[in-house]
Amino acid sequence: MNIRQSICFTALALSASALPLLVQAAGDHQHSHGASAQQGAPAAADFTEGEIRKVNKSTGKLTIKHGEIKNIQMPPMTMVFEVADKAMLDSVKEGDKIKFKARQDGSKLTVTEIQR
Repeated sequence: MNIRQSICFTALALSASALPLLVQAAGDHQHSHGASAQQGAPAAADFTEGEIRKVNKSTGKLTIKHGEIKNIQMPPMTMVFEVADKAMLDSVKEGDKIKFKARQDGSKLTVTEIQR
């Protein structure tokens, strides 16, 4: 075996022994992207405490003074929300203390569930 063949054989042997490590690293890399994607995805909505400030049945909207809405990273404030079902508006009135779930679709904020 000459030097060139010896170098090629050594390189091939090293490549073959490193292959399982490369495959594992690629799998770990994909797995970490999956975890990142899950972290970037919206979290499941938890209930947020709030107080109804205004009920607008004609537009299907509620004005709510609320605490932090964690699943959409919104700090405490007073906001206007659409409701997923206009029937929700019949169950609340101004001044009611509530717990609610909300989601964000682009710039649209929607209340999906209300508990009094």
